[in-house]
Amino acid sequence: MVTITSAGGDRLITPVILAGGSGTRLWPLSRKSYPKQFVPLLGEATLFQSAARRLSGGTDQFRFAAPLVLTNSLFRFIIAEQLAQEGIDPQAILIEPEGRNTAPAILAAALHLVATQPDAIMLVAPSDHVIDDSDAFQASVDKGLAAVARGDLVTFGIRPTRAETGYGYLEVASPLDGTGDPIRLASFVEKPDAARAQAMLATGNHLWNAGIFLFAARDIIAAFERHAPALLETVRRAVAEAQADLGFLRLAAEPWAAADTVAIDYAIMERADNLSVVPYDSGWSDLGDWESVWTHMRPDARGVALSGAATALDCRNTLLRSENEGLEIVGLGLDNIVAVAMNDAVLIADKSRTQDVRKVVEALQARGAVQAETFPKDHRPWGWYESLLVGSRFQVKRITVLPGASLSLQSHFHRSEHWIIVEGTAKVTLNEDVSLLTENQSVYIPVGARHRIENPGRIPMVFIEVQTGPYVGEDDIVRYEDRYARG
Repeated sequence: MVTITSAGGDRLITPVILAGGSGTRLWPLSRKSYPKQFVPLLGEATLFQSAARRLSGGTDQFRFAAPLVLTNSLFRFIIAEQLAQEGIDPQAILIEPEGRNTAPAILAAALHLVATQPDAIMLVAPSDHVIDDSDAFQASVDKGLAAVARGDLVTFGIRPTRAETGYGYLEVASPLDGTGDPIRLASFVEKPDAARAQAMLATGNHLWNAGIFLFAARDIIAAFERHAPALLETVRRAVAEAQADLGFLRLAAEPWAAADTVAIDYAIMERADNLSVVPYDSGWSDLGDWESVWTHMRPDARGVALSGAATALDCRNTLLRSENEGLEIVGLGLDNIVAVAMNDAVLIADKSRTQDVRKVVEALQARGAVQAETFPKDHRPWGWYESLLVGSRFQVKRITVLPGASLSLQSHFHRSEHWIIVEGTAKVTLNEDVSLLTENQSVYIPVGARHRIENPGRIPMVFIEVQTGPYVGEDDIVRYEDRYARG
């Protein structure tokens, strides 16, 4: 039986949060460079932050340890920032050199944990799901521990409320009894067509596959030894040769590239014979399309859901959402419409077609439109910037620098810059001179000058940067000193 405990005697469970994603299903708000889990879709907290909160604390039976996060290089600073905002210090943030689906990611987490915690229990969860009742979810985790203690690999199944074709299903081996106790899992079912989904709903012995798992790290490693030994070999090397990188742990690229790209369901779960499922029915969604978001926004009696600077006149069953406080979106006489407006892109779709939004992204990619993948706010280790206006020989940015953070000491070949401080205090290096600037003060940076801006204060510092010159691309930069070790 697994016996790892906290100082207070409770069993410890390590949350393993999967935070990758392609950002296509909720375009334009979610994009490849900034997928939906990092966006405040349903309130002030992001889905990632809500997941981290939900996987904190515990019950009378267990306590959650600090989380382990799996992500890629692009999102690592976003994750660190959003965890810090929640006051959560992770055990580690593991950086995948490239996406390899869930099986290698989960295996890497298990191997990392058993190196120091041989009896570690893992709760693997996506970072982009909505679970309305954290207490009910933790109670289900309680129930799953009994199956883990006997060596089972446990998954969580959602009681279906409709004949959904967008989810995979879990077939249980015995009738659901309403207790929520673990049940033997008979089989995994691929996403069905409408007729098959309706038939499975009628039987009452199928659950939606939530992609959430609970098991001892050593048990899932043993499953890989039996069912996917080649994958175990490559991922073991990637973990053993991992390198620390600015507080993150970067898995070794060469062995990781040799790992199969495969989901945990295919690699292990469909082959293992020690599987249990915990039924869960207290509210869950993967927010897989804009219709799901509309539902969770709690539309009014006419089915209208509004967000931001949005107004609806004589509309029904409609979602209107403005992500720019200076951009008003107004619907007149709309029925069954989703309209999402950002400062660089607008989506207007029939609500029944929101599962096809990824086709929109594919069409934009084919045209080479930057909006297909790139979010207008670009996150960096020191903060973020947003381009406000771009012309043939100029660009205007709004730049936010986090407390204590610093841009690199740098210069440019082709552009000069004007900086205007609008919030906070800036420490500015210009060649050999160092000065402090406060709100409404400015400085001119000539072409070729070595310069740096830092935030010595305790609140974010914001400045407007006006670039002028024949070329204002991001690659026109020479870095002399950089605390984030960028080239």
